[in-house]
Amino acid sequence: MEALRQRARELLAAGTVQAVLGYAAGSEPDRARPCFVRTAAEADGLIWNEHCRQNLATYLQKPEVRALGRLALVARRSTLRALLQLAAENQLADGRVVALFVADDGAVTELPTLAAIEELVARLPRGLSDADRQELDRIAALPLGERQAYWAGEFARCIKCYACRAACPLCYCARCITEANQPQWIPVSSDPLGNLEWNIARAMHLAGRCVDCGSCSDACPEGIRLDLLNHVLAEEARTQFGAEPGYSVRKDYALASFKPDDKQEYIR
Repeated sequence: MEALRQRARELLAAGTVQAVLGYAAGSEPDRARPCFVRTAAEADGLIWNEHCRQNLATYLQKPEVRALGRLALVARRSTLRALLQLAAENQLADGRVVALFVADDGAVTELPTLAAIEELVARLPRGLSDADRQELDRIAALPLGERQAYWAGEFARCIKCYACRAACPLCYCARCITEANQPQWIPVSSDPLGNLEWNIARAMHLAGRCVDCGSCSDACPEGIRLDLLNHVLAEEARTQFGAEPGYSVRKDYALASFKPDDKQEYIR
């Protein structure tokens, strides 16, 4: 933790960045909150522990954050992938963010360019945790009817708070489909059909783009496993089209491109 604070102080004191976006202690011992550090003295409030889970890249598209100038961003593995995916979608310019990747042992690696992020991400472990993989396999093994009932039950708990959208670094549309009312694509109230439409529409918009940060499920007050749903679609995009988001700045969004040799098994 001290290595992170010291590097933040140095970057701010040298004027290399105008702010550091990291984590500070939350309202409860098991919570961390995002914080913007503007001076070297404020760096003492930075923390790093197992509760620092939110993907801070979600703040980068906000006008008030852009106005701060160049940022240093405290990054988890999935945060680095989010930066690469944002760059691939022309939402992040090279050099605008200095990523401060914190390893499990507390060591801090400074990554000032997208090329440096690409190089490190390529060496990091991939895949889900053992517990998440077991749960995903359990759901996948259910008969079709039971699987449908499982997700219907999950979506039935949705209260349409849109915390998942707010927490996701790749939900950056200036106007979401939920805010369109002429026509009204998604019902405002929480009901079975509207909940299904919202969650499926969002999952499809993230298909082949999700970087497995899990911020959507962490933010959900109902504990809906949206991260598992997104991962299922990510695996489909990878196996069907070879698309693996968050590892390159090349634009390779499976649902926005066509190749003559694309598999057609998804057409029934």
